[in-house]
Amino acid sequence: MQLYINKAEGLKEIKERVSEVFKLYEVILPESREASIFLKPNLNANMNALTGNTTDLRLLAAVIEELKGRGYNNITIGEGTNSGYYRHGISVISRLKVDALAGYHGVKVIDLNYSEPHLVEFEDGVKASVARDVVDADFLINIPKLKTHFEAGMSVCLKNMMGCLIGQENKKKTHKSLARNILHINEYVKPCLHIVDGLIAMEGLGPTRGMPVKTGLIIAGTDPYLIDLTCARVAKFDYKKVVTLRVAEALGRLTQEHHSYVNSLDIKDSEREFAPPTAGFLATFIHSPKRQKYFLAIRNTRLFNYICSTKIAGKILYATGLRQDVFIDDEMHCESLSIDWKKCTRCGKCDKYCPVGIKLPDDLDKKGNGCIHCLYCFMICPEKAIIYKGKLGFVSEQLRQYDEIVRKIA
Repeated sequence: MQLYINKAEGLKEIKERVSEVFKLYEVILPESREASIFLKPNLNANMNALTGNTTDLRLLAAVIEELKGRGYNNITIGEGTNSGYYRHGISVISRLKVDALAGYHGVKVIDLNYSEPHLVEFEDGVKASVARDVVDADFLINIPKLKTHFEAGMSVCLKNMMGCLIGQENKKKTHKSLARNILHINEYVKPCLHIVDGLIAMEGLGPTRGMPVKTGLIIAGTDPYLIDLTCARVAKFDYKKVVTLRVAEALGRLTQEHHSYVNSLDIKDSEREFAPPTAGFLATFIHSPKRQKYFLAIRNTRLFNYICSTKIAGKILYATGLRQDVFIDDEMHCESLSIDWKKCTRCGKCDKYCPVGIKLPDDLDKKGNGCIHCLYCFMICPEKAIIYKGKLGFVSEQLRQYDEIVRKIA
């Protein structure tokens, strides 16, 4: 058994850590430089990585640069984004600027919700469709976010494979037997390498309404059970409350050897007790495994789906905790970013957070600097010295929920 775990602070160190990961696992890399390489991040919602929700663009950029530096150019980023956004016609990939990052590096990006299907078998003979793009890739790299999850306990490597399912209908099928069906997906879709984004993780009511916590970790390996168990230890989280690990242990996939290895790791300096994903009474009641099948029978009807698509119902579902996301139609339009030099203290934080490596703050005002308008620099500046000009749109909700805490922990 083998595992990589190390800390990183800023883009430069993230690139160094990713390089170390590839050196450690270079024996498994494809021999052909023409091989198709697929990167599967976690793009759960339009809340960016600074909230602990989605995969950090800096980590994605570092992986792409490492691969291209090794001569691999047939690279695709893909994710089957959250069903609610998909249903509302909202492109999470675009809102998170993953498409802009892909364009910057000259790689492809696709929404797996629109992929050709590949059938997999779930519990009780149910058939579901995963994206053929993922199955057919020569080399699949899973890049999940480390976060708590109110249904699964935690969401890391195993849970992130749910994003390979096509569209809402197939994602719904998973919930009929959540843990076992996640493991079924992992039987058919087997990443060659996992690189966990623990830079800014999420604790509490994840995957969307939790709180960001800066752990500064990158964890990598080839065994998702080993990595997920390690992540549970990092978060001081009872692994038996992670439904995928509990079921995996019952099936003999999570073994005593895994436990012995994780217990032997010298990572006490990286451990931090995460707040549990405690939902409200109504959400806890409905999402109980004993009752969820009855709720799903109602939830999957056309009438219920229609009602849920209305703004009034959406607000009620969000207020009661039955829905974690806020679906806002208004897009963000950034006209420019600039520096208020009277406020800027040259602390250097903005420079560490730019995914495309712009020399900040000095070059922010320069035309053609490569800025992809991810707004990381704008959101982490402790002095609020970066001036945004344009329409914030959906970003206003992220600022409402997380502005002060993101600036504090960054």
